[in-house]
Amino acid sequence: MQDGLLLAYYGDDFTGSTDALEALTNSGVSTVLFFETPDAQMLARFPGVRAVGLAGQARSRDPAWMREQLAPALAALARLGAPVLQYKICSTFDSSPAIGSIGCAIDLGVPLMRGRWSPMVVGAPRLRRYQAFGHLFAVADGEGHRLDRHPTMSRHPVTPMHESDLRMHLGAQTRRARALVDFTQLKSGGAEAALRAITTAHADEVPVVLIDVLDEESLREAGRLVWEQRGAGLFSASSSGLDDALAAHWQASGLLASRPPLPQAGAAGNGLAVVSGSCSPVTAAQIAWAAGHGFAAQRLDIAPLLAGDERAIGQVAEAAAQALARGHSPLLYTARGPDDPAVQAFDDSARAAGLTRAAAAARTGQALARVTRALLDRCPALRRVVVAGGDSSGEVASALGVQALTMAAQLAPGAPLCRAASRDARRDGLELVLKGGQMGAEDFFGTARDGVAK
Repeated sequence: MQDGLLLAYYGDDFTGSTDALEALTNSGVSTVLFFETPDAQMLARFPGVRAVGLAGQARSRDPAWMREQLAPALAALARLGAPVLQYKICSTFDSSPAIGSIGCAIDLGVPLMRGRWSPMVVGAPRLRRYQAFGHLFAVADGEGHRLDRHPTMSRHPVTPMHESDLRMHLGAQTRRARALVDFTQLKSGGAEAALRAITTAHADEVPVVLIDVLDEESLREAGRLVWEQRGAGLFSASSSGLDDALAAHWQASGLLASRPPLPQAGAAGNGLAVVSGSCSPVTAAQIAWAAGHGFAAQRLDIAPLLAGDERAIGQVAEAAAQALARGHSPLLYTARGPDDPAVQAFDDSARAAGLTRAAAAARTGQALARVTRALLDRCPALRRVVVAGGDSSGEVASALGVQALTMAAQLAPGAPLCRAASRDARRDGLELVLKGGQMGAEDFFGTARDGVAK
């Protein structure tokens, strides 16, 4: 394997960024996730690193924001010289032309690399996401669903999925040509021929080429196709399925030495705090489980959060600190699932506060961040925090003065236990779990508190 960086990625939200961190680290690729664009001094703190990530918030932003903020971030990552530059997306393809446009990210990223094609790998069997003939499927409660019929993603409050054919869905976001290498071509050895035909037909532009992933064989073949056909360097808007695929190929071909997996997470020695801004039914079930298993669950009233009431924030942090003192892990949440009255009334609450919906969502995340920071200041012995929800994770992690994360231990697929690196001694070494709304079993918060059962 060549020396230096193998891959650089921008995560479109913080939870997805740690998902990619987990995929690469567990495969033996030393990876660091930064919260700000790394300079030479920051990189020097992590000698021998093979992959670098930058946690972002593009999934909840509009194309104007992406052109202003995402474009320079991708350009800075491209200058690091890795042969693959990834815009890491959610494996449920959360996006629309107006919010989190994957097409806009592709149009910004493709010119930064010299490759003749832009691969897209979305299927990720590790996360029970599968792509067949360009259509995306995801498992929920043990049952597979086409994404436009998925119980959560079909009714997502911001980016509902009404089309499972990713070529069609992406077509509303970019005019760039879209093509497919399907799983039958991967399994029959015809992937290279299919790719040649695509690039020949689109010789005047760089097409986006989706690659089906159904199982470990197609995953490995997808990684081989990307790596062997990387040319002078590729830009790829992909889920962590790309990271899994590349690592599977590197290991199968002997380019990457196998190593023992990281340990399973142990118990939180001085308690655990959970803050949740997620509206997912998966997180709602996890909150319900935690409330019945020793957590001090407390709903946060949206109105004072939107009003910026610092006294209310202080009261919430103090109540959480008292729960810790009594030996209970506090769980602070804004909603229990998409049908929660707080979710249904959120637009009205935003209008009452004189805010747009987007501004109100950002202010809610910022309030959760202030609560978390205040709790950590009150309880310096607290060293493990779980944040649920992609947007919430971005706001909370950004407010804690953390510069980078490395993976510390395995907890649940897509939601690893991470260790923070910070210039602030109070935060350096803090254990963070950034959990996407769809990630984790019903007892996830209990596992984060008590450790993975041996």
